Amino acid sequence: MDENSAVDTLESALKHKDKIIGVGLDSSEVGHPPSKFQHVFEKERNEGFITVAHAGEEGPAEYVWEALEILKVSRVDHGNNSLNDPKLIQVLAEKRIPLTVCPLSNLKLHVVPNLDLHPIRRMLELGLCATINSDDPAYFGGYMTKNYLTLEKHLKLTKDEIVTLTKNAFEASFISSEKKQVFLEEVDQFALQEID
Repeated sequence: MDENSAVDTLESALKHKDKIIGVGLDSSEVGHPPSKFQHVFEKERNEGFITVAHAGEEGPAEYVWEALEILKVSRVDHGNNSLNDPKLIQVLAEKRIPLTVCPLSNLKLHVVPNLDLHPIRRMLELGLCATINSDDPAYFGGYMTKNYLTLEKHLKLTKDEIVTLTKNAFEASFISSEKKQVFLEEVDQFALQEID
């Protein structure tokens, strides 16, 4: 939809501002670059919201650049096509900008031909703060756990990779630094256990 529609949505949401910490851009990327929503994102930031945006799933790496530089997001939803731009990979890794990757969505939207070829392992190898998430579970066929289990089945993720993905998720969350530390320590303790 157009930016005016996004402004209307924001204005409706402001009545509930005390219950909202962040806002984002979602839905089909093709033909809808993040720059199209520059002004509404300025309003959102001025209201004190954390901002995120879908970019680089169906759209090119340039959409991720726009989300970062024009919308000034703190997290990129998806970001798969970031892997096509070495400079972008470097920026994402150095700044630890999270990518909320959604494998079942990637499959259904033909971002990947099959999950055996999913790029999450490559993202981790490149030092990206990649996480596994669900995206519209009713449409794409599964909540977060199903995304994890399905990807693990196809890629044979190692325990260390799963621990890294889990820790990345806490790092990418919008909870306090103190709470993050508590959860990260819990993940480390859990990882030390032997599981049959």
